[in-house]
Amino acid sequence: MAVVVVESPAKAKTINSYLGKDFTVLASYGHVRDLPPKDGSVDPDGDFAMTWEVASDSKKHIKAIADALAEDGELILATDPDREGEAISWHLEEALRKRRAIKKDTPVSRVVFNAITKTAVTEAMKNPRQVDMELVEAYLARRALDYLVGFKLSPVLWRRLPGAKSAGRVQSVSLRIIVEREMEIEAFKPQEYWTVRAMLGTPNGQSYEARLTVLGGKKLERFDIPDRPSAELAVQAIAARDLSVKTVEAKPSTRNPSPPFMTSTLQQEASRKFGFGARVTMQLAQRLYEAGYITYMRTDGIDMAPEAVTDARTTIADRFGDAYVPEKPRIYKNKAKNAQEAHECIRPTEMNRAPDDIKVTDEDQRKLYGLIWKRTIASQMAGARLERTTVTIASGDAQIELRATGQVVLFDGFLKIYEEGRDDDAGDDDKRLPQIAQGDAAPLVSGFAEAFAKAEKDDDALVEETGGDMKLAKSAVLDAKDAVLALQSFTQPPPRYTEATLVKRMEELGIGRPSTYASIVTTIQDREYVRKEKGRLFPEDKGRLVTAFLSNFFRKYVGYEFTANLEEELDDVSAGDREYKDVLGRFWADFHKAIDDAMDKSITEVLEKINEELEPHLFPPLPGGGDPRLCPNCEKGRLSMRTARSGGAFIGCSNYPECRYTRPFGPPLSEEEAKSVIPPEGKLLGTDGGDEIRVFKGRFGPYVQRGAVTDEQPKPPRQGVPKGWSPEGLTLEEALKLLSLPRLIGPHPDDGVPIWANIGRYGPYLKYAESISDRGGVNANLESIEDVWEIGMNRAVEVIASKPKRGQRTKVEPLRELGEHPEAGGPVQVFKGRYGPYVKWDKINATIPDTVEVDNLTLAQSVDLIAEAAARKGKKVTKKKAPAKKKTTAKKTAAKKA
Repeated sequence: MAVVVVESPAKAKTINSYLGKDFTVLASYGHVRDLPPKDGSVDPDGDFAMTWEVASDSKKHIKAIADALAEDGELILATDPDREGEAISWHLEEALRKRRAIKKDTPVSRVVFNAITKTAVTEAMKNPRQVDMELVEAYLARRALDYLVGFKLSPVLWRRLPGAKSAGRVQSVSLRIIVEREMEIEAFKPQEYWTVRAMLGTPNGQSYEARLTVLGGKKLERFDIPDRPSAELAVQAIAARDLSVKTVEAKPSTRNPSPPFMTSTLQQEASRKFGFGARVTMQLAQRLYEAGYITYMRTDGIDMAPEAVTDARTTIADRFGDAYVPEKPRIYKNKAKNAQEAHECIRPTEMNRAPDDIKVTDEDQRKLYGLIWKRTIASQMAGARLERTTVTIASGDAQIELRATGQVVLFDGFLKIYEEGRDDDAGDDDKRLPQIAQGDAAPLVSGFAEAFAKAEKDDDALVEETGGDMKLAKSAVLDAKDAVLALQSFTQPPPRYTEATLVKRMEELGIGRPSTYASIVTTIQDREYVRKEKGRLFPEDKGRLVTAFLSNFFRKYVGYEFTANLEEELDDVSAGDREYKDVLGRFWADFHKAIDDAMDKSITEVLEKINEELEPHLFPPLPGGGDPRLCPNCEKGRLSMRTARSGGAFIGCSNYPECRYTRPFGPPLSEEEAKSVIPPEGKLLGTDGGDEIRVFKGRFGPYVQRGAVTDEQPKPPRQGVPKGWSPEGLTLEEALKLLSLPRLIGPHPDDGVPIWANIGRYGPYLKYAESISDRGGVNANLESIEDVWEIGMNRAVEVIASKPKRGQRTKVEPLRELGEHPEAGGPVQVFKGRYGPYVKWDKINATIPDTVEVDNLTLAQSVDLIAEAAARKGKKVTKKKAPAKKKTTAKKTAAKKA
């Protein structure tokens, strides 16, 4: 027997069913070793020696593999077919050799398969090889680079830019892309222009829309109608003339399908069509891959195996007919410079298996599989045949000319099953036109306002709704016949990135690789450098600060070209064309010098550089002119960015401490916005008994404070602001209510021990003890914040009495019942836990990931979570034994004998 090791238990289960009893299939649960998160794990002075450490969770998995090897004398490493998978196999072999689980005569081999199907797995077993050290060295180089940047650059960031978090090598570059786009948007100056359209009729009573292209005999450019008066003249010019069709030009054209998916295009299309983030898309794809439905999902390749092309063409003929099968198979060549090593596209493992044929309970998995299946099948279908029509309409005096465009689909081809999404507006080219002939009269047709309103009803800038009737907005000019319409427009800044368009941009620049896209996008959001609103990525001020710092002091290392070139060098290492330590040596020589130079700079120098870099953002020109950096309070000092002791940044006056003017980091706020902001020195709510009452944003959340910190009073009275209360909108009355806590309800009627009401770390509660600070006594949760001030003695006694005694548990009702465990039996339930929702089966609890909505959690997902949780604890999910039958009593046995 041989021991086969893969990454995940789900994958192990599927492969075990293919290989049978002659193999023991175990999971490593991803990487088993990593660099310890401390300085010195990579030693540049010691020829970049790397110190590896087995993770605590991984020790039991390695032990399980070692125990299996003690009985079975062969090891087969079957991890994923990419650099990361090769590295996991190398780590496993190294860790097992260190444990002496692999002996001199133990056969060790490596197998790879691009799909988890019986054919692919059994074929891979016939073609074993050794671990590819060139791929491993490419991984080692990447890991060392990321470590050196993280552990050498991040401390510089912390010391020179208080409040900043760590800086990743590729994450910092992707953050720069988002910040620079935001700066483009802020610097953008919109320009007004107007477009004019007319609703025209045909001899048989149909209507169509045309756009004005010639006015006064001159061809119109974009800004030739710059304002409303010009638009009104253009509308009148059209309304006053008789129009006819000058030319009708129809040109045949062909649209060919897009290539099959690779990682980046799958993430982009899943975002466009379903709104999935990059991370969610990859999680769904991982499950489909492990279930054997699709090929490996981290790839830069778009080519397809010859047998898969044949299967796709057969499926097309069976489902749609021979007309949809092109004469020759379509061959796609990868345009990317750095295609991942020998990877196929992302495609179904069986072409004839439609979305309705796969056995999954998660609808999101089914949707993603459907997207992959349609794209793959469409990529081998015949092109669509179209007829693009351009109609020119002119006045008799040739002073006015309009144009209408549209298309007719003569043969749908691949469009029958799939059409790629777009990030921009399709325009007028896809509109259908009625039958139009040269020389036809083109009279104006009324009803444009109603037709336009229906078409544009979701655009608030153009249409307003009153009393159920759609009306044109003020930014429009309509002729008396309701047939000619002029619309005001403004040039638009470039759009903010979505996760999908950011991945597309990184791919264009050559930054990152398929296995890193999702983690890059997630990391910059987790570090609060970027926030996502309505699918768009906005840089936080913290992200701007980090980008400004890196752009000034480490510009080379956040450069697009430098990062892309470094990725190419890593690809050269994997191809065996470079030595990985040479790559590390060249990088470190310059990078180390940049670190030393940055450490020589004082915090003041750093902040002034950042002030200059962010001046357009922090200090935009004032509406009435003047110096935007002049302090509005003392009118003497100069405004600049400063850092607070507790971390973070704000704008302050250089005339401190004489002038204590501050405002939040960012552009100046309006008067209304300023009222709701809590500055670093706290927001003054008012005074009470001569004490200032302020609300602060502290390290552990917002709180209110009475008085100031002094030598006589180092710890003034404070109380946290409870969840659900807005610290920005807090009133003096509410603050005084909070500062009145804890509230003594009175002595317990039985024993005279006091009962207190208070708000603590976990919400409102009662305390039954001599003192509120007493560690003993009884604590009981209250249902609402208002109970703290309103609860009376009778109710308080009831709540205290209902509190379970120490060691006694109250029954907790589940949030959801998911059904019986399909293999082991017993209910699978969802509960609300202290640290978030979790799944429970028998005595095993499994945390539900943040990416999964509790309401959408399926039984199949829960079973996988339970299996992983059980494996981490060294347990097995097995069917419970039926209770043993009761033994027949001796008395009954004796009676039977008698």
